[in-house]
Amino acid sequence: MQNFKKYICLLFAISFSISGVIQAQMQRLEISKNKRFFQTADGKPFFWLGDTGWLLFVKLNREEVIRYLDARKAQGFNVIQVMVIHNVKNTKNTYGDYAIENGNVAKPIVTKGNDFSDGTQYDFWDHADFVIKEAEKRGIYMALVPIWGSNVKEKKVSVAQAKVFSEFLARRYKNTNNIIWLNGGDIKGTDGMPVWSMIGNTIRSIDKNHLMTFHPRGRYSSSEWFQNASWMDFNMFQSGHRDYAQDTSATEKNHFGEDNWKFINVDYNLKPNKPTLDGEPSYENIPHGLHDSLAARWNAADIRRYAYWSVFAGGAGFTYGENAMMQFNRKGQSGSNYGVTNEWMETLEAPGAMEIHHIKDLITRFPYFDRTPAQDILIGNVKTKYDYLLATKGDSYALVYSYIGRTININEPKLGFTPNKISWFNPSNGESVSAQYKRRGSVLRAEMNGNLDKTKDWVLILEK
Repeated sequence: MQNFKKYICLLFAISFSISGVIQAQMQRLEISKNKRFFQTADGKPFFWLGDTGWLLFVKLNREEVIRYLDARKAQGFNVIQVMVIHNVKNTKNTYGDYAIENGNVAKPIVTKGNDFSDGTQYDFWDHADFVIKEAEKRGIYMALVPIWGSNVKEKKVSVAQAKVFSEFLARRYKNTNNIIWLNGGDIKGTDGMPVWSMIGNTIRSIDKNHLMTFHPRGRYSSSEWFQNASWMDFNMFQSGHRDYAQDTSATEKNHFGEDNWKFINVDYNLKPNKPTLDGEPSYENIPHGLHDSLAARWNAADIRRYAYWSVFAGGAGFTYGENAMMQFNRKGQSGSNYGVTNEWMETLEAPGAMEIHHIKDLITRFPYFDRTPAQDILIGNVKTKYDYLLATKGDSYALVYSYIGRTININEPKLGFTPNKISWFNPSNGESVSAQYKRRGSVLRAEMNGNLDKTKDWVLILEK
């Protein structure tokens, strides 16, 4: 870990200060009044910056959990997406404890007591509780997938079993502040609809404190099936891991390719209004299309593009993922997937993980709840794919993302304010420089400064 030393002191500081944090200080999440964003219970903006730590409950021991959470806290993450039951036929965690009896989710294995030093007491659920509590100490929310979708598609979980298990989970965590529910799990809503409806309705009947959505299959949004479901608080889509050339399946209808902002456009125009976000874009270091280990791999610049495109289109946040991290890979272990070559600890500070907080920092610099998509401020935005510009604005600012550094023409009257400060923001390091610009009539033309790298991505910032 080449760069670990540069923030190791920060990690120690976080660990030291956590002991004094009172868990009750963490606010539960709500939907904002305009139904576009998240906020904490006291009304403060909450920008979802998630990480896919899917196998966290089963792969890591307590010391490793703390190391992982400390790193993600230092990097600015505030949500971890985790599977509760990944495979009903093998629910064993790192301590050898099983979550359920004989693959039956209706029979959680719960022992008396929770003393870690006593192996007869400390069970699978005590370890899950430990992870959730440690995350709460660090101000991190846990987005829990009750049962991963493949189990339902393969008919390993019945509606009746799903009801019992959902009751168990809802009762266990309804009073825990840092919980979000992710129904589904890389699955179409039509693959097991009765089970998904049962999980959603059962959890909601017991737990009215926490937000819930549905994690769908790649290239789909939860809105496809559950936009009007009573348990559905916000939408989530999985833009997936295919590039433009790979998105050709005859059985799918969207074919948005890498244009994840198009999923936002669909959800944003639905009624009733609901927040939406990309809950699984392409993962850093994973092959294009997932399955060919010799294919090109997605990198930090790709992840930034997905983040800024989707958020500027109206997204309420963004989830990051990294190939080794999402499966907590260890070299030599069986069951590794997607051509993974690194151990998870080697990717704790992957470039994308170190950079992605800059989008949260940028968005939360400005008045939060009045932000809207703002494509109408752009002039001549007729190019496609990597040349496409995405704009967002509030009452006193506007932001335009360009994946390939280029001149940007702004229809100034459409801004609703006169910009007095114009700058270029570097998404890879969070630094800004003053922009060169010219005005001609109603057009404000912002040009790339001569010393700026025109081969990388930039954000144009216009401020009143």
